[in-house]
Amino acid sequence: MKPIILITSIFLTTTLAFAQKYSTKTGKVAFEASVPLFEDVYAENNAATVILNADTGEIASLAMVKDFKFKTSLMQEHFNENYAETAKYPKTSFKGKISNFNKGDLSAKPKTYTVTGTLNFHGVDRPVQSSATVYLKDDKIIVQGKFVAKPADFKVKIPKMVMAKIAENVDVNYNFTLQK
Repeated sequence: MKPIILITSIFLTTTLAFAQKYSTKTGKVAFEASVPLFEDVYAENNAATVILNADTGEIASLAMVKDFKFKTSLMQEHFNENYAETAKYPKTSFKGKISNFNKGDLSAKPKTYTVTGTLNFHGVDRPVQSSATVYLKDDKIIVQGKFVAKPADFKVKIPKMVMAKIAENVDVNYNFTLQK
C-alpha cells in the first residue's frame, strides 16, 4: 500500500511542477457604478495578482481592495471605510475556469471564451460568469473581459441618501497580460 501512495504522490507533484503557469502581479481590474447626472463612480486597480494554468484553463486572481484608485480621495476614503470596509475585508478574489480553454488553439487572433467561477468580495462568495477575449501577444497570454456585479449581492450597504448616485449594477472590467 505504501508504494502506491508514494508513486501517486510523486506523480501528482511532477504533474503540478510541469503545469504551464502564466501569471502577473500587475493585472488591471476596474469598476464603474456611475449614474447619469451625478459624479462618475469609477475605480481602477493595477496590482491584481493573477495565475492561469494553461494546461487546465483554471484561473485565479487576488487584489487588495484598498488598491482601487478613484479620481477623488474623498470618494476613495468613503469606498474603503463605508462600503468595502477594507479594514475588515482587505482582499477580493476570484477562482474559476476558462471553459474549453486550449493553449494550443491560441493565436494573435482573439478568441472568445466563457469564464465561470466564484468571486469573493466583502466576505461574500458569489458565482460569476463572464465573456473573455483571450489571445497571444509576444509569448504572453492576454485575457480581457467584463461582468456585472450588484453591491446588494455582496452585502454592501449603500445609505439611502447616496443610493441614487450609485448604479445598482456595477460594470467590472479586467485586463491581464500573463507570462511564464
